[in-house]
Amino acid sequence: MMTSRPVQNRSVREARGAAAPWMLMLVGLCMLSGCVNEENLRKSKGFYQEGIARLNSDQQQAHVSFQKAVKLNPDNKEAHYGLGHIYSSQGRFKLAEESFREAIRIDGDYAEAHTYLGQVLMNQDRWKEAIVAYRQALSNPLYPTPDLTRLHLGKALMHEGDLQGAMEALEDATTVTPPNVPPAMLQLELARVYHQLGFDVRAREALSKVSTLDKSGEQAAAAQELLGKLKP
Repeated sequence: MMTSRPVQNRSVREARGAAAPWMLMLVGLCMLSGCVNEENLRKSKGFYQEGIARLNSDQQQAHVSFQKAVKLNPDNKEAHYGLGHIYSSQGRFKLAEESFREAIRIDGDYAEAHTYLGQVLMNQDRWKEAIVAYRQALSNPLYPTPDLTRLHLGKALMHEGDLQGAMEALEDATTVTPPNVPPAMLQLELARVYHQLGFDVRAREALSKVSTLDKSGEQAAAAQELLGKLKP
């Protein structure tokens, strides 16, 4: 019994000594991996910024840049959003939906992605799903352009026959200051809802605002057309 302990202790020391180089190697590999990840994050951000810079002048190159950004950092939500924007502008709504949903998977509070997803769903006649996406966007109190989402929500609700909900969404949109949506556009949509609800007096008031705000523009022309349908 007296001689077994030194032997046991020596075996433990030998085992620890043998393990030490492997532990150092693992630590080194982890540190190296961390450096690679940081480098990938930096490059991914650079490709995303490159894509934004090219978006209006060369959409194909912007697409390539966004793809490179996503490859280097699959959690680059802005790059996924950029890809979604390109796909949507090309009418490739399924791919756009996938990109926006991936951005939302990364950040559930990404209100801009929820709103754009709603537009893509509307383009696929998936109105109820679009309404859910818009409401999700509006659940983020820090969203800087809620009037844009409320405009789209109002249109979707009107399409689904919820005129009261559409009116409330559009009226809420008019209270956002400063506005992100042309006020004439909002007033025109409100006039349409008021007319369908039978509130022709309110509709006239909204159409009058459209004519004042837009003068001889597209909204003003639509306002004149709708004005002819109202009760005298």
